Amino acid sequence: MARALELARSALGTTSPNPSVGAVIVRAGRIVGEGATRPAGQEHAEVVALKQAGEAARGATLYVNLEPCSHQGRTGPCTQAIINAGIAEVRFALADPNPLVDGKGRRQLEAAGIRVVAGEQQEEAAAVNEGFCKWITTRLPFVTAKAAVSLDGKLATRTGDSRWISGEAARAWAHRLRAASDAVLVGVGTVLADDPQLNARPAGEAAARQPLRVVVDSHGRTPPGARLWQEKGAVLIAAAGPLDPARRQALTAAGAQVWEGTSGPDGRVDLAALCRELGRREVTSVLVEGGSTLLGSFFDLLLVDKLHAVIAPLILGGLQAPTMVGGRGVGRIAEALRLHRMRAEALGDDILITGYPKG
Repeated sequence: MARALELARSALGTTSPNPSVGAVIVRAGRIVGEGATRPAGQEHAEVVALKQAGEAARGATLYVNLEPCSHQGRTGPCTQAIINAGIAEVRFALADPNPLVDGKGRRQLEAAGIRVVAGEQQEEAAAVNEGFCKWITTRLPFVTAKAAVSLDGKLATRTGDSRWISGEAARAWAHRLRAASDAVLVGVGTVLADDPQLNARPAGEAAARQPLRVVVDSHGRTPPGARLWQEKGAVLIAAAGPLDPARRQALTAAGAQVWEGTSGPDGRVDLAALCRELGRREVTSVLVEGGSTLLGSFFDLLLVDKLHAVIAPLILGGLQAPTMVGGRGVGRIAEALRLHRMRAEALGDDILITGYPKG
């Protein structure tokens, strides 16, 4: 199962809106076939592994991190392929929350005389597909907030300098995180201040598949000459209602998709409506990278599912230096969002704190 989970993690960011699945076939204590889910519309992990195993699959055990699908979608049901191959036992970690599956896969396999064992390393399997699990049940993307801050909680100095707060190891990790996400989202203030590329460069070069780059830009201020236009992949400008026609034309000419959404009470983009729109576009996971105002709005609206905070051993100081989370905030400690299921790990000289907000 550990190998199946490893294969599933390796496919993150390439399978959406399908889940990321790894499958391993074992016969007589030896791996005879393995595979990971391919991009949507192509073969699922189980089918890849079965083809690799061939006749060795007969009487073997299949390990898979998610319950095999039992319905006809872009591809045929994996349960039927497993039955046809003569697999004797299936061990899956997590039941598929997709209403089209959700237990039906297990029942079909058992009805065919295949022994089924569920629940092994279930928690790890749920973490791998947390984006898919939320989207398939709510049609909303799983929102992860990520920021690199100094030890005193600053995103940048009082003059706006932020390169680089985090070290090389943390930056490499951040690119892997981008590559595993369906979309990377920032505010227009970040684009104007930092002119970021917003692409994934996990090994020093652009990944084969790039996440959708989303800029929350209420009034269409993103410059047509910004660096993000020079990178491969799609760009979505999220505006607060209809833009000035000239600005809209300039953005589309630069290569943007423009979503003219609704505005919230503050006249800015309605972020909850934007999340619904992204879910409609089959975006299952969104990585919000800031800045401070945008992160604050996401936290104020309780839209954040997970937080990654990279803390660097630096002291920046300054009353005017931006903190990680702006926005309205809370009035009392009792109202604070607290993190649970927390973990800490080293990224070079930096510390990565990961947790799930619980309000």
